Amino acid sequence: MKKEVYITDYNCVTPLGFDVEANWNALLEGKSGIALHHIIENQNPFYASMINTEELEKEFSKNFGHQSFTRLEKMLLLSLLPLIKNHHITEKTAFILSTTKGNISLLKNQTELPEGVYLSNLARKITDFLGVKTKPIVVSNACVSGVMAIAVAKNMIQTGRYTDAFVIAADEISEFVISGFNSFQAIGPEPCKPYDKNRAGINIGEAAAAVYITSEPSGNEKLQFKVLGDSAVNDANHISGPSRTGDGLYASIRNAMTEANIPAEQIDFISAHGTATLYNDEMEAIAFNRMELQHVPLNSMKGYYGHCLGASGLLESIISIESALHATLIPSKNFKETGVSQPLNIIRENQSADIRYILKTASGFGGCNAAIILEKC
Repeated sequence: MKKEVYITDYNCVTPLGFDVEANWNALLEGKSGIALHHIIENQNPFYASMINTEELEKEFSKNFGHQSFTRLEKMLLLSLLPLIKNHHITEKTAFILSTTKGNISLLKNQTELPEGVYLSNLARKITDFLGVKTKPIVVSNACVSGVMAIAVAKNMIQTGRYTDAFVIAADEISEFVISGFNSFQAIGPEPCKPYDKNRAGINIGEAAAAVYITSEPSGNEKLQFKVLGDSAVNDANHISGPSRTGDGLYASIRNAMTEANIPAEQIDFISAHGTATLYNDEMEAIAFNRMELQHVPLNSMKGYYGHCLGASGLLESIISIESALHATLIPSKNFKETGVSQPLNIIRENQSADIRYILKTASGFGGCNAAIILEKC
């Protein structure tokens, strides 16, 4: 019989706050981190969700002093701080980093490749500083990375090699990232509107998130959410475009629900990917309808945080758990009129709800799709 695996602690650092409580309170008030920012010299500003660097530096110095870390590394360490204080690191503690770009900003104005830009070196720098005894693992699979990192932790713990895991995720906004998405003509000229008829594209965001996962909860935790099932499927449709029939996402959800032994009618809430692009939103609507989940309350957090790439799945999982703990569904920001061909039960306002089973999904470039099922214990 497989070990049961639980999420029992977490934290996040975002433009809406440097801890979970600040983020949750901001979301209840409908606040968004998305605003106009000058990111690329001699170009018009972009709508994006960016952490205030001055505030980040101040918070980092207060907790870590004046140590030599990149901006992204400071985000990661701040997200990890309360978890490290609350939990012991042993020889059976895994450490998993989710990111798509890592320290990509180190490449600016460089003629040679800096060592810090390698994702393995980023992970090792964090673990060496914290005294982690095991070799860190990097999950970098486009925008499903954050969801997959939870699944990887679960499966590694169930092998018996590890008893617990710290899962961290972060990506930051850079000229490289903005230029890349802009070349696809995917960046919207206004705050994003997932699933809305008048959506015009994505907003890039940045965040760091950290989750503690264990097979041996003490019983004194403030929360316990069992990771019941997971799956990741690649539809191999296109380097950037999702399958028009939602095959990969449909298969991921089906597999995760099969492992969890949960039928569609028991899912209480869906935290969807919802990038506010035509093909992503439509693909998700098709996949959810194929799974007969069209009546389940659903939201996208992209209208609050933007698309935080490798951090989005982990951050949005944390907010989903907060929704269950507070018995409150957060609306999909900026949604007014349905812009997909299949029906969805998109949340329009704060509302009370009894949430036990959560479906979290993600999709990304290269045809990757992932899903996890979480149960409130």
